[in-house]
Amino acid sequence: MRKPMPLKVGVIANPVSGRDIRRVIAQANSLQVADRANMLLRALAGLAACGVAEAVMMPERGGVAGHVLRHLAQSANRGEARFPRLSFLEMPVTGTVDDSRLAARKLAGEGVAAIIVLGGDGTHRAVAAECGATPIAGISTGTNNAFPEYREPTVTGFATGLAASGAVPKDVAIAANKWLKVCIEGAPSEIALVDVAVVTEQNLGARALWRADTFRELYVTFADPQVIGMSAIAGLVEPVGRDEAGGLMLRLAPAGAAATIVRAPIAPGLVEPIGVEDWRRLPAGRAFTPALAAGSIALDGERELSFGPRRKVSIELVENAFATINVAAVMRYAAAKGLLREGRLACA
Repeated sequence: MRKPMPLKVGVIANPVSGRDIRRVIAQANSLQVADRANMLLRALAGLAACGVAEAVMMPERGGVAGHVLRHLAQSANRGEARFPRLSFLEMPVTGTVDDSRLAARKLAGEGVAAIIVLGGDGTHRAVAAECGATPIAGISTGTNNAFPEYREPTVTGFATGLAASGAVPKDVAIAANKWLKVCIEGAPSEIALVDVAVVTEQNLGARALWRADTFRELYVTFADPQVIGMSAIAGLVEPVGRDEAGGLMLRLAPAGAAATIVRAPIAPGLVEPIGVEDWRRLPAGRAFTPALAAGSIALDGERELSFGPRRKVSIELVENAFATINVAAVMRYAAAKGLLREGRLACA
């Protein structure tokens, strides 16, 4: 008989996520390389505890991998078996978001059971766009982190290992996610995992959104009043869950001229009055065209695209666009079924 392949999970760790103008104008945390490496080590420990034999990581030059490798060597020298084997993808390193995109494609091609992602909304967006049917598990290391939920990395590793091993059934372990598809005439389409904002400024400049008087339209896949960023505006108007059908769309205006004012945390420690003219539910599968004739489009809080009167823009909500590990559901199932009692991992 052919020997079964060892269980493998991919890792994409962005060493420089969360370094934008919001670090200057707000009170966002600034994770150091050692912090990111320690978060990854905790996730790896969780994976190994659930039977994951190997982790395959995106190479990078930021120092995260070096810190992790030193710790793994020290652990091996002590005779410990707390971590999976760690190998690296063979790929060029550019130090740009293209690394995350390429790594996601390669990991999905290698058939990893899941991909753990350390980064902010932009990193998760890049991976989701390229990972196909491979589920991802997010760990927050960015600025706003509206998409990756805040959670101890050890627990994320635990849940990913339980899901990857098949100990938890897929209908419990895997969650379907929405995204927003943005098309500008003459340019490739783009996606956003959380929100698309239409603003009056055409010059992309400092990409992060922080000038509330420029906000004109907002489209969100989910609206959570507990998050930070543009999605928080929608969440404070009408909450929409990640697992609910459809999203929300809002017309915005300068606070002094709007019918309604919402005080929203658009960045860590930065609470601004946001003018809201009206809002309504955003159905899936229908393309909408912004009313603004010229401006720029922000994807998950960062301005990426500019447009003018001669370039048609369409924004569409797509359901069942990509998959994630449902960490909370996995851990509830594991507790209810006693999967981790007495240190033995039982099959579902």
